[in-house]
Amino acid sequence: MNAITPPLSQQIHARLMERLQPTELRVIDESADHAGHVGANDSGQGTHMRVCIASPLFATMSRVQRHRLVYDALQDFIDQGLHALAIELI
Repeated sequence: MNAITPPLSQQIHARLMERLQPTELRVIDESADHAGHVGANDSGQGTHMRVCIASPLFATMSRVQRHRLVYDALQDFIDQGLHALAIELI
């Protein structure tokens, strides 16, 4: 039996839940909106993501530190082909 890999947006959601314990989190796959752009793929999925996140871990951090924390949590996805990551701190 082959395991089915969940969509990248679900994988990112799970990773951020685990690492950053957010009180609010939305992961939106915007890849289809970027069809034909650099970094897009033929499937229209998994290349351009938007993360809207609030976490108590952010309380004492600057905006740059918060962004770094999110990027660090998702670095292996970026290394595997995630082309664009928009981060909205809420």
